[in-house]
Amino acid sequence: MIFQSCIHVCMESTGKYWHLVFNVLEHDCDVIIANPKYVKGIRGKKTDKKANKMRVCLDHVDSIEKHIADIESVVLNLAQPYLPQVELILSLPGIKDIFTAIAIIGEIGVDMSAFLFQKHICSWAGLTPQNNESAGKKKSVRVSRAGVYIKLLLVQCANAVIRSKDCLYFRYHQIKKSRGHKKAIIAIAHKLLICIYHMLDKNEPFDAELYNIDSNPKPKNTYAPQITEDMAIRYLETLGYQIPDKHVKI
Repeated sequence: MIFQSCIHVCMESTGKYWHLVFNVLEHDCDVIIANPKYVKGIRGKKTDKKANKMRVCLDHVDSIEKHIADIESVVLNLAQPYLPQVELILSLPGIKDIFTAIAIIGEIGVDMSAFLFQKHICSWAGLTPQNNESAGKKKSVRVSRAGVYIKLLLVQCANAVIRSKDCLYFRYHQIKKSRGHKKAIIAIAHKLLICIYHMLDKNEPFDAELYNIDSNPKPKNTYAPQITEDMAIRYLETLGYQIPDKHVKI
């Protein structure tokens, strides 16, 4: 008779003794045939005692999951007035979970007038390099320790962004080639926060085309400006040439 309370069985593959037992159990249990080397290496007594403990652990996990579900329900109710802003943030690449968007709003709010411009919010979040220079010596310029929660959250979003084939993905690889992964991922998190700032300030969803225009400007004209006759003469004089009186007409 098979007791339904035990559905997971691990058996040692010793000789052919396990065949008959396996044939009886395979229809009602999840049977795993393992090498005795690994089964015997498990510490502790192989009795139904590590099962009572497992039952307590599983009950504890179920309790935690129930509490998480209750908290998420409360958070969703509190976030109802900010659902339009949540939808804006969810339009960003790399941010697909509603609780991630709610967490970002919980950190920076929805009123961007609290920050003078985008550099202020990035500095507040600890996503800008420091300016540490004294007596002509430039010291560490690593990002500050500000933004304990929002910075880590945006870095996680940046790691999700670089897995997708979009504009931020290519931007990450451009920076990574010269500065490494860590600085590149901070740069992407910095860009995400700038996008969020403008999206909430203008009440507009993310537009990849605008980002492409902003991040890939047209090449500037590299030709030198047109020089005048006087400028050319002064330049030749600095090189040691003797220039006759230019006012004399031939």
